[in-house]
Amino acid sequence: MSLADIKSRIAQAEAAVDRIGQTHLIAVSKIQPNERVEAVLNDGHRSFGENRVQEAAGKWPAFRETYSGIELHLLGPLQTNKARQAMELFDVIHTLDRPKLAGKVATLKDELGKCPDLFIQINTGEEPQKAGIPPGEADAFINHCKELGLPIIGLMCIPPVDEEAALHFALLAKIAARNGLDNLSMGMSADFEKAITFGATHIRVGSAIFGERVYEDA
Repeated sequence: MSLADIKSRIAQAEAAVDRIGQTHLIAVSKIQPNERVEAVLNDGHRSFGENRVQEAAGKWPAFRETYSGIELHLLGPLQTNKARQAMELFDVIHTLDRPKLAGKVATLKDELGKCPDLFIQINTGEEPQKAGIPPGEADAFINHCKELGLPIIGLMCIPPVDEEAALHFALLAKIAARNGLDNLSMGMSADFEKAITFGATHIRVGSAIFGERVYEDA
């Protein structure tokens, strides 16, 4: 699979539901060797996703010195004590998921005079081990974040691996629509085409672009 292959599949999925050009492809570069990331940069792609603030901080400042126009997305859980570093490094954060973090981001927004665009993570499967606001609390939390003056642009979800993803994509789209949010961060390597049919605006594709991740032995 290549970046061109993925873009072709995105275009076909968009055409099937008359949504041509409406999907933002985030190349998930976590744990990927720098040479693989550089190859994708050299192909002209500029939107990338990382799961850990620390890993991104060690990788992307150098790439940004060489390549212009990079847009960096934080896709993994954000610890409150890493919020300042994340807000200085990332252009978009997809994992705003609790009132304490929202309050911290609001305070830092005023201090820094800027704030990344924000997605609220919804735990659509209500899985205890997974981050995110439960669907039943989503409306109140979205309103709370708006009252704090945060730039909420959409919602994000990661469906349970053992459930039909379409049900979760449909639920996320429903919550977003009733709260006036236009962007949906949903769909990964295995299901991004299905996500597009349910209105995904941002899809997160890693291994299908870069190849399987190589984890170092502990």
